[in-house]
Amino acid sequence: MPEPTNKTTNHVLIVDDEPDIRELLEITLSRMGLETRTAANIKDAEASLKAEHFDLCLTDMRLPDGNGIDLVRHIQQHYPETPVAMITAHGNMESAVEALKSGAFDFVSKPVDLQMLRNLVNTALKLRQEQEASQHGNLVLLGHSETIENTRRTIEKLARSQAPVYVSGESGVGKELVARLIHAKGPRQDKPFVPVNCGAIPGELMESEFFGHKKGSFTGALADKAGLFQAAEGGTLFLDEVADLPLHMQVKLLRAIQEKAVRPVGAPKEIPINVRILSATHKNLEQLVREGQFRQDLYYRINVISLQVPALRERSEDIPELANFFLHKIAHTWETQAPKLAHTAIKALQLYPFPGNVRELENILERAMTMCEGEVIQIEDLQLPEVGAAMDEEEDDLSMLDPALQQQEREAIVKALEKTRYNKTAAAKLLGISFRALRYRIKKLGIE
Repeated sequence: MPEPTNKTTNHVLIVDDEPDIRELLEITLSRMGLETRTAANIKDAEASLKAEHFDLCLTDMRLPDGNGIDLVRHIQQHYPETPVAMITAHGNMESAVEALKSGAFDFVSKPVDLQMLRNLVNTALKLRQEQEASQHGNLVLLGHSETIENTRRTIEKLARSQAPVYVSGESGVGKELVARLIHAKGPRQDKPFVPVNCGAIPGELMESEFFGHKKGSFTGALADKAGLFQAAEGGTLFLDEVADLPLHMQVKLLRAIQEKAVRPVGAPKEIPINVRILSATHKNLEQLVREGQFRQDLYYRINVISLQVPALRERSEDIPELANFFLHKIAHTWETQAPKLAHTAIKALQLYPFPGNVRELENILERAMTMCEGEVIQIEDLQLPEVGAAMDEEEDDLSMLDPALQQQEREAIVKALEKTRYNKTAAAKLLGISFRALRYRIKKLGIE
């Protein structure tokens, strides 16, 4: 493998058998301050790769001595640090998807849109600097089981690509965390990560929310408004619960992804977008496609690469580490000391199937912290529910209270706080409950 040269100028290999295309790409990239080398076929490209280090390779799909995808695979195998982008025929999405599945960083269609090309090149060249940067905020995928180690390795690989990724898994496994990590470890990490719950947007507002609108385009449109795609410009748009999109929006979303452009409501023309799409749902998308509730063409477009996030019961050896993390997180929020888990309590958690996954684990530990009187959480403090009762991981013990009782409890706590001038320790003593229990009640009842 060739050694990287000591240089500040990035080197790009252009592979195309059409002299006019090579010249256009050379001129465009040289104006960006890049050094270029060209090759007219796979053989010459492989020779150049062997002789010199490249920061990016742009290759045509059809070459005299083979398919550009063969070159993609060759680079993936022998020069994995070099991103490669595919130049495809206009409208040939099948080839573009195949290239992405084979490991291509991204693709651009002929005739080449130079601004899209520049965006692609700039994003690709950020990969090296991002590989050298190791800080990704507080985003951490906890655990050391083989299952989660495999997930972590897949995230690292997907972060290097611009291919759409479909994140699947049960409710509560951490699909949004995985999506955020793919974004944070990639070249778009300094641009926005915009999550959107597709099931939470009213149907009549969806088009405006996703694509924006122009002033006066409909009743209530008092000013121009940018949509979610524009908000994510240069970064990542995460479509959570994508299965909840109505069919008419599925059509519009498919076009936006394929054309890399959106048309705001009331606008005369489309505007280009530079956004990576990540999507997720806990539903079975394949089943919905078979039932005609989700478009097959959109399914194949967002599911170029899929990542299954493991259920917590599949990695029970990670539970002690996760539990310790959540106990310290909750204690920090409550401004108290984190208790420890008794050995029997840890074993009970590892045997419990966790239908609500990691999110349910956090809820159980938050409740347990209010129940334990000492510094150690015992098995009875966990109050592990029956499996059937735990199927709704969002269930909260306070939500089961009669509203009138909730109001009485809220009034009693507020009165105690006022009487003690908001000294929570004194208020807890006045109410006859532990400080932890008071903190829990204050948070859950929305008093603060």
